[in-house]
This record gives sequence, C-alpha cells and structure tokens, in this order.
Amino acid sequence: MKKFINAPEALLAEALSGIAAAHPGLKVDVENKVISRGARRSGKVALVSGGGSGHEPLHGGFVGEGMLDAACPGEVFTSPVPGQMVAAAQAVDGGAGVLFIVKNYTGDVLNFRMAAELAAEEGIAVETALVDDDVAVQDSTWTAGRRGTGATVFVEKIAGALAERGAGLAAVAEIAKRVNAASRSFAVALTACTAPASGKPGFDLPEDEMEVGVGIHGEPGRRREKLRPAKEIVATALDAILADQPLTAGDETIVMVNGLGGTPLIELYVVFHEIAAALADKGVVIARNLVGNYVTSLDMAGVSLTVCKADADMLSLWDAPVNTPALRWGV
Repeated sequence: MKKFINAPEALLAEALSGIAAAHPGLKVDVENKVISRGARRSGKVALVSGGGSGHEPLHGGFVGEGMLDAACPGEVFTSPVPGQMVAAAQAVDGGAGVLFIVKNYTGDVLNFRMAAELAAEEGIAVETALVDDDVAVQDSTWTAGRRGTGATVFVEKIAGALAERGAGLAAVAEIAKRVNAASRSFAVALTACTAPASGKPGFDLPEDEMEVGVGIHGEPGRRREKLRPAKEIVATALDAILADQPLTAGDETIVMVNGLGGTPLIELYVVFHEIAAALADKGVVIARNLVGNYVTSLDMAGVSLTVCKADADMLSLWDAPVNTPALRWGV
C-alpha cells in the first residue's frame, strides 16, 4: 500500500484538521467529527447528511450555501454513530427542523433512525430522505434494497436550494424524495480500492476484466466481464438505468459522470461523450451535467453514471447559487 498518510488510525482526524485549515469558512469539530457552516440560520430548514469516509468530496465537500448545513463523516467505509448525527443536528438547527439525507446502507439507516429519535427528544423536528438510486443490484453487502450512490449529490443540491429559499421542512423533504425517485445510477470498476486499515485491495480483478455494477465500497456488482470499449460500457450502464427509469424523446435530464477516485478526467469526458450521444439518439435532453469526482471510492478506477429525469422545479433549484468546497456557481 502506498498512500499519503501518517497512520491509518489517524487518517480521519488529520483529514478533518486539513479541511478546517483549507476552508476557514466552515466550522470543523474534530472531536465530534462534524463539519458545519460557520453560523446557523434562524428559521431555515437544516440539511444534515453523512456516511463513511472514503467517498470525498461526499459529504463534507458539499457543506455550504445552497447545499448541506452539516455533515458527519464516519471512519473509512464505516457509518458515523448516532451521537455525531445528533451533534450535527444540534449545531445547525435554526428552529425550522432538520432533514437527514441518508444513503441506503444498513448502518447509515439504523444510526440515522436512532439519531432522529434522540433529536426528537431534544425538541428538534426531523424528517428523513432515503437515497436508493443504484439499479445494479437489489440487495448486496451492507444493503437491504438498492444502494444509495450518485443521486445523493442531486438530492443535496436541489433540496438544499429549496431550504435556502425558506421552504418548510415538509416541502424540503418532499423535493428530496422526488429527486431520488427520479434518479438512477450504475457503476463499473476497473480496479478495486485499497482501504488504509486493510492495506490491500478489496477484491482481485484480473487486468483484462471489469466489475459491472460495482458498489462504492467495492461491493460486488451484477457480474464480471472482459474489458470493453467505453462506448459498450456506457451502453450497458445506460440500458440498466433506462430499464428501471424509462425516458422518452423530449425528456430533460441532469446527468452526472462521476469518477470513483482513480479515473483520469480525460476518460470521464470520453464517457460523457458516449452518454451524450446515446441520449441524443433517443431524443433525450441533457439539460444540466456534472463531470468529475463527486462520490468516490478511495482510489478505485471506475465510473458511475447518474441520470435524473428532471422537471422545471428541479432545474430551477439546480441553477440556484451554491458555494461549497466541491460545488460552486452563481455566487
């Protein structure tokens, strides 16, 4: 294992200290492992998310104006604990309630559910939006039902924009659930990732093979196949997405081509070239897009595609100003 770390057990704390130094506008509580905005906003619904580390910039990189109010990172690929989530809610609650945005992994779901109960005892109103956009497999390691992956970025951006406008908790939760329901994702990996604590790749993958439908923790996908050209890989992913969420000519979408940590940007643009051509052939409009690393899996060489069938409200909220370490426009 070759990594720029001091010791695996110090990785998260030192990374949080680095975030604090790099982004002084954020408040980073290293002890409680909470990243939040510098000041709470009275009367605004607060958005809180979190999950295991190793997926950066998710979630801490999306804390700021127009997105999250707080994020609570766990250890690498390990759910944060309920105490972190409650601390995050307490740090940002402005009296209008808190929306928990939760990726569908068993530990995250259980711990956020417990945190919601504890927060309620503290007088904080909490709603939860579950993200389960991955169409690759129905049940897998750590998950009952579909996994939560790339659509998390769409949910946090669009719901965050509505909260910024002063909408109530019920309305913010409703748009978050609508975005999730409209979004589908599929990922392919060319290599495994190496978690610092283990010091070795999470699985063995021959040089001429790829994992089709991989999870962001390296969970198995649908199958293994021989490596194929990008055009064929995109066709496989898009077929799976459209089988679960049909699109017709004239539909407007938000599309994200997301690197899993070890894929060069030039290759991500090749993938976007292919998905843009494939959707254009169907008459489907890519109204907005992201290309880059947004939901990673440490150093995994791979890519995920996320397609959201967007309505006018979603597009308007997508265009609203955002100012976070990982997303910034309109400011």
